Amino acid sequence: MGIKIIATNKKAYHDYFIEETYEAGLVLTGTEVKSLRQGNVNLKESFCRIKDGELFINNMNISPYEQGNRENPDPTRVRKLLLHRHEIDRLTRKTEEKGLTLIATKIYFKEGRVKLEIGVGKGKKHFDKRESLKQKQASREIEKILKENRKG
Repeated sequence: MGIKIIATNKKAYHDYFIEETYEAGLVLTGTEVKSLRQGNVNLKESFCRIKDGELFINNMNISPYEQGNRENPDPTRVRKLLLHRHEIDRLTRKTEEKGLTLIATKIYFKEGRVKLEIGVGKGKKHFDKRESLKQKQASREIEKILKENRKG
């Protein structure tokens, strides 16, 4: 069946150095899944927290399902993420020791189930962001020149 990407968080890659990624399941209600199938999700301000040995995502905005009833849940409610115990323990150690952050980078359907890709990231400073933009610009210019040389 494959993977169908619902949304990506491009701002995460701009603001953080993503070192590792993990795939987590989400605990959702039925109308939230239907809303995700329509693509009504925003990951820009979302982040993950570990509380009492469990992983949660905050500020992920899943818009209410249009054909839903009054039982639609709050769009920005805290949602539980499903990971193996050893993965949660590893993430706990990393976030405590090195000062790393857990950021939602991508949400997608995999074999009919909603999955969330979590990135372990370290915040970029302002000069790091400028440097990465310069590298992107340079690579674009190189690609453009190579493309023109192939044609001509």
